[in-house]
Amino acid sequence: MTYKILVTGGAGYLGSILVPELLKLGHKVTVLDNFMFGQNSLLECCSNPNFEVVRGDCRNENTIKQLAKDKDYVIPLAALVGVPLCNRDEIGTITTNRDAIGTLVKQLSPEQRIIMPVTNSGYGVGQKGIYCTEETPLNPISTYGKTKVEAEKFVLDRGNGISLRLATVFGMAPRMRIDLLVNDFTYRAVKDRFIVIFEGHFKRNYIHVRDVTNAFIHSINNFDKMKNEPYNVGLSEANLSKLELCARIQEHLPEFVYLESEVGKDPDKRDYIVSNEKIEKTGFKPQNTLDMGIKELIKGYTIINNSKFSNV
Repeated sequence: MTYKILVTGGAGYLGSILVPELLKLGHKVTVLDNFMFGQNSLLECCSNPNFEVVRGDCRNENTIKQLAKDKDYVIPLAALVGVPLCNRDEIGTITTNRDAIGTLVKQLSPEQRIIMPVTNSGYGVGQKGIYCTEETPLNPISTYGKTKVEAEKFVLDRGNGISLRLATVFGMAPRMRIDLLVNDFTYRAVKDRFIVIFEGHFKRNYIHVRDVTNAFIHSINNFDKMKNEPYNVGLSEANLSKLELCARIQEHLPEFVYLESEVGKDPDKRDYIVSNEKIEKTGFKPQNTLDMGIKELIKGYTIINNSKFSNV
């Protein structure tokens, strides 16, 4: 069965993988994006008659009302993401990540469905050796985490929605993000051959960007049995500390050297391990391992370079 789907922020890191896949499945997809990074990640979709794109702001109530009115599904990807960006623009973070979702859910009819990506960073700092499940109390410690937790509540309180609590995403995408942890560490391993780690014992969970798309498609295909619940989405075998992650990268790049600093702190204080059993019991299984992602990133960083302002 095919659907009419609105994807806000659809030209971003997640959307640049998700939107082409939805189109391949025959869905009619409308993307709303402000293209704030100047990306051209959806150019390949323009020849598809089922693709519509609108340049605009997800916080504009009139825009959302017009675009969402006839859609079967809404997938709100638009967000300011990451501790540095959210700290730099706290007002933009609150109005985009939280308030825009509040506006969106008010515009939707009870029959319309919403699949909301949030973050498992809402767990904040977990207990050592104890897995965070969907029943674990949320304790976000960043502006990003707090706004996403509040947005999730809007969606689940409304009903007819699913929340996907994403692990830290990695992998190549047409709208690339190098700041994400696996992507960042692999970039440094390829380009610099060394890295200094702050608070290397901090743990978190990871998921490939293409498996995020798989999770959205799985949620569409299994909506009735999954609705009105949150689901952790991550690789169950990849609850790793920063030092463990570096060791995995070093297996692929033996010249990579990593050291842990005895002074200094990481501004991102997340430290937890996550259980993904709930979504796995619905039949979801990630297709991309961490090692597959590292190999892919190494090839990708042979192509792209993030040093356009350097002399070499």
